[in-house]
Amino acid sequence: MASKTESVYQRLKDEIEALTLPPGARLSELTVAERFGASRTPVREALRRLAREGLVDFVPGEVARVSPISLNGVRELFEFRMILEPSAARMVTLDGMSDPERVSAFRPLAAEFETMRRRAGDEAWEDLHSRFYELTERFDQHLVAATRNPLLAEAVVQYRGQSKRLRKIAHNDPEHLAESAREHLRMCTAVVEGRPEAAAEEVGRHLAETLRVIIDELVRSHGRPRTDIHL
Repeated sequence: MASKTESVYQRLKDEIEALTLPPGARLSELTVAERFGASRTPVREALRRLAREGLVDFVPGEVARVSPISLNGVRELFEFRMILEPSAARMVTLDGMSDPERVSAFRPLAAEFETMRRRAGDEAWEDLHSRFYELTERFDQHLVAATRNPLLAEAVVQYRGQSKRLRKIAHNDPEHLAESAREHLRMCTAVVEGRPEAAAEEVGRHLAETLRVIIDELVRSHGRPRTDIHL
């Protein structure tokens, strides 16, 4: 049962993060069970798990739905991430000063972000997009793996799922993607050079800039500034 629940959970999560299941999509237990060849019990457990991560809403009297994306929700998410992730980066960098092996994975990653930054104008957009997401996913995984506080690491993981839905909005043009690669390069460099306050500041700056881009794009796409925009 546990393995089936995990399978349904991961497949639904992947589809929600990729926007294959868009905000507001209905998630009938019966329909999901039929799609994935599962009974309703693991589907129900998977939906509850996704609800705890903020990716699914249970509406009284209706089936579950993929959670909407709103300006207020985006702000709240990033404000919380700007507390969690700079703290994790500071902790990891401090620990790396006495245990360099803990942060060794960030060194080759910094080199790859530098290569991406230089090639941003030369590669095909889809290839660049795909490579960027691969590298940022590795950065996220390294940060979590190197964070010695399990509660902090768990919280970072939990709220990253919601953020992945927003990446198409945040990185929908080569210029901003290249800038984000530069931001990740600065984050990696601060970590491996043992500058904990700089690492925290760079992570916070990156999140603040990403939030600005997402809000600008949501407002632009809806034609007017509103705090209750929903997708």
